[in-house]
Amino acid sequence: MPYVTPEQIERAKQMELLTYLQYYEPQELVHFSGNVYTTRSHDSLKISNGKWCWWSRGIGGRSALDYLVKVRGLSLPEAVIQIDGQMTIALPSQSKDKELAKQKKLLLPEKNENNDRVVAYLAGRGINREIIDYCIQTKRLYESRFYHNAVFVGFDRQGVPKYASLRGTSRRRFMGEANGSDKHFSFSLLAGKNSSRLHLFESAIDLMSYCTLELLADRDWRQDSCLSLAGIYKPKQDIGESTPPAALMQYLRDFPQISEIALHLDNDAAGRLAAKTIHALLSSNYNVFDEPPERGKDHNDYLKDILGKRLEHER
Repeated sequence: MPYVTPEQIERAKQMELLTYLQYYEPQELVHFSGNVYTTRSHDSLKISNGKWCWWSRGIGGRSALDYLVKVRGLSLPEAVIQIDGQMTIALPSQSKDKELAKQKKLLLPEKNENNDRVVAYLAGRGINREIIDYCIQTKRLYESRFYHNAVFVGFDRQGVPKYASLRGTSRRRFMGEANGSDKHFSFSLLAGKNSSRLHLFESAIDLMSYCTLELLADRDWRQDSCLSLAGIYKPKQDIGESTPPAALMQYLRDFPQISEIALHLDNDAAGRLAAKTIHALLSSNYNVFDEPPERGKDHNDYLKDILGKRLEHER
């Protein structure tokens, strides 16, 4: 069990849950109404006025520390280390977000001596070993040392790591980003040959699931380029006032040969709105196709459904 000092505990207690989610797990935060927010994992958990309450469980609190212990199931030392590690970088003010984005440095989690847990986790979700190994070999994927999270790395055009999303590999549900991540450069797989088509996904796991489906269909899974977004894309209520996802626009600038965009976003309200908005904003300059999974919420659900049916057939 890691040791934390009283000073670290006091610092961790100062961070409200809304602030923590806004800056370190924005993909988990969902605006409910007015000044009320909820989370993607637990829609009955409401956050407002500096407090949070998980109504279906009858528990609540004020701080991010309370949340990580009571909801995520972390021990107190683990939760303190999680928050204190994030707080080593000062929270940016909104007026300086763009300026600081250029200055911040990506702090990648330390690598574990092997990737066994990450391989087992992704294989358990149906991802083909060939695709997992390719991502590890190209340094797009590895296992962190302390928490054994899956780390999905995004690179800029020069091959410099600029972004990393984190996914827990244990029964505890955890999603986050490495400190200093630049959302313009999220996890992607480049086409083996020059391709004019780009496939867009919400998460790295959905992207790898799609590649597995292509492999199962005896198609070249590296024929086209694939890009995952840095969390859920949330357009404004007025589509005309929205801007496309930063990662997508950066990719289109870096690879001007792209002329077709296939949207493989989730089969939920957020995914459908995101697809509709991106189509409206980009269809005048690109051929945009809405191609959600045929079944299930996302492409990993669809992959597991396909694999389940194959297994039943073999029996």
